[in-house]
Amino acid sequence: MSDSSAITTLLKKVLRPLVRLMLRNGVAFADFSAVARRIFVEVASEDFGLPGRKQSVSRISVLTGVNRKEVKKLLDEPTAHDKEKKQNNRAARVVSGWMRDDEFRQKSGTPKALRWGNPDDEGGFEALVKRYSGDMTARAILDELVRVGAVNFDKEKSTVKLTANGYIPSASNDELMRLSGDSINDLLNTIEHNFTTTSEATRLQLSVAYDDVPESGAELFRNLSKEKSLELLNYLDQFLATQDRSVNPSVKGEGRIRTGLGIYYFEEPVEQHDNAQTGEQRETNDDEK
Repeated sequence: MSDSSAITTLLKKVLRPLVRLMLRNGVAFADFSAVARRIFVEVASEDFGLPGRKQSVSRISVLTGVNRKEVKKLLDEPTAHDKEKKQNNRAARVVSGWMRDDEFRQKSGTPKALRWGNPDDEGGFEALVKRYSGDMTARAILDELVRVGAVNFDKEKSTVKLTANGYIPSASNDELMRLSGDSINDLLNTIEHNFTTTSEATRLQLSVAYDDVPESGAELFRNLSKEKSLELLNYLDQFLATQDRSVNPSVKGEGRIRTGLGIYYFEEPVEQHDNAQTGEQRETNDDEK
């Protein structure tokens, strides 16, 4: 693979923020390499077999460049798949129901502060959990939402108040990392799908950006995009809930598809890059004198 190839450019763009995140959390190259080796073997084993033939250790080794002994060792170990990813996060479903169900919202549409401690209270937190969490207990859901900083639990008043516009684990780095991993995985799966399908079957992958916006304009856009994105996501959440059989048992149909839409905001100080390039050029010129 040449250093100037398109896939190399893509890898550099994908890995740069990921490497910053890893280094910031004490992940060394050896740790990354071990995870990457395992994923290469798993993907080659599961997604690149020949029709009608069992995937072999030798073929996986050829595809990945990992030696046969290491491939066999990795295949014999328990899979690294995250089983939780195959299930809806119960706490997230409770928060989603809290935000869209009129029984648990103010007339203005904002989530109510819910009473706690009475399982028979039809408008209380226990009723919300019973409606949207499946078989999870109200205590377990409350503990999880408190742990990740999504709710404020007032023991004296016996009330639970939502403190975030969705399931945002601000107080739990581990949970935030898991959700971020899901988001990155979803985006990259969409990119990979769009590279390997016909134009008629591509998935939505859009963005808007300008590179000469002053700080005041960036702040205006930051606030506007947050407001409008929340409106859109709340609207889509209400629709998608009507199509989900776990939330709406009356829905019929074949198959089981995880489907959704992700939105993210980005900004980058362009001037720093311009200044850095100017400085590099100046140093080069000085060396040449």
